Amino acid sequence: MNVPVRRLIVTRPAAEAARWVQALREAGIDAVALPLIDIAPVQDDRALCAARDRQADYDALMFVSASAVSHFFGGTPDRTSDRPFMLRTGPAAAYPRCWSTGPGTARALREAGVPAAAIDTPGQDAGQFDSEALWAVVRPQIRPGTRVLIVRGGDAAGLATGRDWLARQIASEGGEVDTAVAYRRLAPAFGAAERALAAEGASGRARWLFSSSEAIGNLRLAMPAQTWGAACALATHARIAQAARDAGFGVVCGVPAGLPALIASIESLA
Repeated sequence: MNVPVRRLIVTRPAAEAARWVQALREAGIDAVALPLIDIAPVQDDRALCAARDRQADYDALMFVSASAVSHFFGGTPDRTSDRPFMLRTGPAAAYPRCWSTGPGTARALREAGVPAAAIDTPGQDAGQFDSEALWAVVRPQIRPGTRVLIVRGGDAAGLATGRDWLARQIASEGGEVDTAVAYRRLAPAFGAAERALAAEGASGRARWLFSSSEAIGNLRLAMPAQTWGAACALATHARIAQAARDAGFGVVCGVPAGLPALIASIESLA
């Protein structure tokens, strides 16, 4: 399908959006960032610090995003460490396993000092980078008594948000799951520049790249009177595509989640 548009609006959180925009521009795609999820520290980090201090007690640490990695291992101004990823002791494996649903999170883990050999993530050829794809990789690790810490984001109040599908699968195999909220996901503030770019996307003169249904919800909150019938959404997962359709986007296309395949897909649409 050919979609006559000029630019690609990347809606990931700011730090991730900057990386994606750079890669897309290097590939010759006119990309611009409009983050639709703001990432903020938790207001009370005592539970997070306690989870960080106990990380070696777990058999696996599951990170839902690169933001989860950076906020978990990044420490706080008064709590720093030259080696935040802790060695385990005893006869078990030297490290807890670190689980990632996709390449961006896996890269963040390596940058945080986690050895590549300790990271489990779906392969680059995976059809989707989600909990289901990760479960296919890590399920053999789970047996009764296996302890897993899921590091995730929370809402404005710091309460855990997101799907609990993976936790249910672990529990069904006899594993034990704890959760640590490492950061908060907030709706962004929209100024004149953000509204102008959103209006460009609403008119169909630019395409939207969505990797989160929450981003679509935040866009609708920021532009409550806007209609989206002329807009084109590129969605990296079927659930996100459905959220775009529910929001009224006139054209919704599924695209791969990984950057190399995504770039090739976008080029085929141009």
